Amino acid sequence: MVMGAFSISVALLLLSLFHQVHCEHSYKVGRVAESTGSGCDLYQGNWIFDTSYPLYDVSSCPFIEKEFDCQKNGRPDKDYLRYRWHPTGCNLPRFNGGDLLSRLRGKRLMFVGDSLSLNQWQSLTCMLHRAVPAAKYSLTRTGDISTFTFPAYNVKLLFYRNAFLVDVISTSEGAVLNLDSIEGAKVWKRMDVVIFNTWHWWTHTGRKQPWDFIQVGGKIYKDLNRLVAFKLALNTWAKWIDSNVDPTITKVFFQGVSPDHSNASFWGEPNANQCAGQTKPLLGNNYPGGPHPAELLLEKVLTTMLKPVYVLNVTTLSQLRKDGHPSVYGHGGHRDMDCSHWCLAGVPDTWNELLYAALIVKN
Repeated sequence: MVMGAFSISVALLLLSLFHQVHCEHSYKVGRVAESTGSGCDLYQGNWIFDTSYPLYDVSSCPFIEKEFDCQKNGRPDKDYLRYRWHPTGCNLPRFNGGDLLSRLRGKRLMFVGDSLSLNQWQSLTCMLHRAVPAAKYSLTRTGDISTFTFPAYNVKLLFYRNAFLVDVISTSEGAVLNLDSIEGAKVWKRMDVVIFNTWHWWTHTGRKQPWDFIQVGGKIYKDLNRLVAFKLALNTWAKWIDSNVDPTITKVFFQGVSPDHSNASFWGEPNANQCAGQTKPLLGNNYPGGPHPAELLLEKVLTTMLKPVYVLNVTTLSQLRKDGHPSVYGHGGHRDMDCSHWCLAGVPDTWNELLYAALIVKN
């Protein structure tokens, strides 16, 4: 039987999250300080114009998805390519692709998530290809898994498209999003490095929604509040990590929540056409729209975990980059608005610089 939506008060949930944000933020910063060994929070800072950027020319990255190639799709401005993230009080280590490949020799690194994970995976493959342009590579796609291999280093960089982390199951009644089931974990179980991400698809409704019902606790619901469902799914994922991951073998990262810029009032331009025409980042280090509710939920779940998960806390620094999206230059002539994904080269390159910084210290 299909039951009604949870009667949980979302307002009380968010109030509780905001009340706890200070202590939970100390967890997040502690992880960052631990990963850098410096006490400097690499995720607090501002964007600086730097003519040594971008880190690669997208024209030399022949495998890039056309949706991310904003220059080829006609974007006329280029300043968005030349911003570098500058943490307050320290410097972000310069990305060294050859060094990273050497450190990953014989290993498998997998991005697990939606098209924002695809964005970051494509960025990293371009950055590494730029670092060793003469090195042979192979790219294969089988089902939901894409594999980019550097044979000389015996390194595999994989992307597993899994938008919810938990499972969507086909039944005779329709597709069911099962918040208690995580059979997809079989795919990432034996990886050396895993970077997780989810949120983007939780907000979809109508024809874009890939499920008909939600299942939790043995009950079927027509719908649930999306933040509530998101948290329940994260709890399932967290329990799996705590029960199945050996941190001496597998390093676990979470991408954080990649923000969109569809509501210009969040950054003080209520009359703007979403992210269209934005050519510069926001100044300073605070986003006027405030913290992202999904990021607060993620932080709350991470505080309950026993195993270490290193947060690539890209949310705030990405919120400042209202200029970094494809807008109308994402689909090669289709004039739809994309304020969720990111142009490449662009913001996901910084996410990978932060991933590199965490890996070189942890190793």
